[in-house]
Amino acid sequence: MKNYYRVMLGKGSVFAKECLAGGYIGTDFLPDSDLNGKLYENWREFNREFIPVYLALHPGKTKVAAGLACGALWTVSKGIKRGDIVLSPDGEGHYLVGEVIGDYTYQESGILPHRRAVAWSQQTIDRAKMSSELKNSTGSAGTVAYISGYSGELDALIRGENTPVIVIKDPTVENPSEFAMEKHLEDFLVQNWSKSLLAKDYDIYRVDGAIVGQQFQTDTGPIDILALSKDKKSLLVVELKKGRASDVVVGQIQRYMGYVKDELSESGQIVRGIIIALEDDHKMRRALSVTQNIEFYRYQIDFKLVKA
Repeated sequence: MKNYYRVMLGKGSVFAKECLAGGYIGTDFLPDSDLNGKLYENWREFNREFIPVYLALHPGKTKVAAGLACGALWTVSKGIKRGDIVLSPDGEGHYLVGEVIGDYTYQESGILPHRRAVAWSQQTIDRAKMSSELKNSTGSAGTVAYISGYSGELDALIRGENTPVIVIKDPTVENPSEFAMEKHLEDFLVQNWSKSLLAKDYDIYRVDGAIVGQQFQTDTGPIDILALSKDKKSLLVVELKKGRASDVVVGQIQRYMGYVKDELSESGQIVRGIIIALEDDHKMRRALSVTQNIEFYRYQIDFKLVKA
């Protein structure tokens, strides 16, 4: 089964033309480290070895920044498999499309030394033709974005066909119609974070000025929003449910919080969680009553008609 990834070719995909001409993708994290023999099957082992290396080379960087860099390095070098499809911005509103055809190689000199051979297609994808959800996923910060959830739409775009209707199911939301109606809740909250109650104490996590805390990837799925307290003493995991949240979401957010505690938190930092949904139920309230550091918030929809 092939997977789909959005891969930036240098900051802002500045090296897209070189990669297209040379037939490869690559990264430049830890440029002086030949990773042959060190690309373990488990990315955790790789991060465990190379996060300290990255932090030593970049004093002042956080474990989140180091984890993102090492995670992107491992994914491009090892995690992406032969036959997987990569999309890379060309800087002109389109995405290059290619199939990965080679294993990791290290180029001691030149740009993006950690490379994979790619057979680039003559077909490109016009970003303007993407659904808003796919635009958000391909436009996320970071070197790599996993976009296999949009495989149907991507296949249609690559073939030049009309975008198919995408049906999304979420077992933690009891009313699918409410989920569909509120599918833009996450983007709305991110865009209006400064106006929310959470902004008093937390900022969405940023690295080098870019938001990386939206759809933050973990080994158990993406965190909707990862935030950092203004005093830097706590990390906040925000899980959004576009309808009525069930007790299943409590276990889900606990898994994310466990990942943040084990892999991202600095010494002395605590991890908190917030579930945001239209409604809760008695099962979830029971679960939260014996759970520490997780709160529940409701969102409200304010819809007004104003006569012109």
